[in-house]
Parts: sequence; C-alpha cells; structure tokens
Amino acid sequence: MTTVLYITAHPLDTQESFSLAVGKAFIEAYREANPTDEIVHLDMYKENIPQFDADVLHGWGKLRSGSSFDQLSDAEKSKVARLEAIVDQYVAADKYVYVSPMWNFSIPPVLKAYTDVTSIPGKTFKYTKDGPLGLLSGKKALHIQASGSVYSEGPLAAYEMGYSYLTKILQFYGIQSIEAIFVEGTASLEQAPAIKEKAIAHATDFAKRF
Repeated sequence: MTTVLYITAHPLDTQESFSLAVGKAFIEAYREANPTDEIVHLDMYKENIPQFDADVLHGWGKLRSGSSFDQLSDAEKSKVARLEAIVDQYVAADKYVYVSPMWNFSIPPVLKAYTDVTSIPGKTFKYTKDGPLGLLSGKKALHIQASGSVYSEGPLAAYEMGYSYLTKILQFYGIQSIEAIFVEGTASLEQAPAIKEKAIAHATDFAKRF
C-alpha cells in the first residue's frame, strides 16, 4: 500500500487559507484517483513536534555515550521517543504533500521544526566518506505554496526561500521527484478569487498524475 503524508502548516481553515483550499482540492482528487492509498494528515499546528532543546540534546548525548533509554530522565524519554516516532513515520511514507503559506519569504516556523525533526542521520540521510548520502531515493514530493506576491519567477524570485528551502532539504534526503503548485498574487483582492480557482483546477488535475 502506498502511504501519503499530507503535511499542512497553516493555523486557519480552508475558507481562510489559499494554500489549504488548494491542498484540500488536491488531496480529495488524489483520494478519488487512488482509493487504496493511505493518506495521513499531519497538521503542524496540532502535532506535538518537540524542539531541539536541552532535554533532547542531553538525551541523545547520553544514548550516544552508551546509556540505555531507561537511564534518561522522564522529559528526555518523552521527547526522544516522540522524535523517533515522527521520523520513523516519515521514512515509512512513499509520498509527501506539503501545504504552506510563504511567510517572510520562507515557510512557517512549525514546518521548519518538522524538517529539523525529519533530518536525522541514519534515518533520512547518512554520512559517508564521500559526504552525506540521502536515504529516501525513489520517493516523491509536492509542495503547495501560497503567497501574496509572485515569487516563483520575475523580480522577486531571489526572495523565494520557502519552496527552494524545502526542495534542498528533500534533495538532501535523496528525493529527486519534487513538484510545486504556486498560488501566487493573492494579495490582490480583485485577482485573488481567479487565482484560487485556477490553482484548484490545476491541483485537481495534477492529483491524478502524482
């Protein structure tokens, strides 16, 4: 069975968020085209994503030094175990659909925290004598990103650090099949409805081929 992680990073709902509206259209069309696939929705604003704090770093340090998991503090056990579960779920998936707005030229902090959690040596990549090597080759990803202005091309392209950042992270994992659906120019109240409608149509069509 193919497993799809549907990863959303917006605190509002589909009526208020352009990215979520397009993401919803995509995932519904994908589900219809692939009824036997398992789709797991991860809402970054509802998930427990531990930060890399002192508990996590001390816990990992103890484990690397030979301590057993039972020797960790309660806080260290809880956070380290949760981080392990998150990255294992990520590695086990076959496809990834990221949905997010562009905030300050990049992705929301909760999504950045998630990429930190999934960037674990021995899980999504490993170090070799020739440098790091991604371990998730053969998988595929899509990023649906909404922004007030146009950043995928034109004079503001140099400021686009959302999709470009996520692409580099995924390529670091060994994922080479990475697509994007940009929902751009939404700050224009007159053009926004048409932009949204066009993006939803594109996402619905693309879902049948993803």
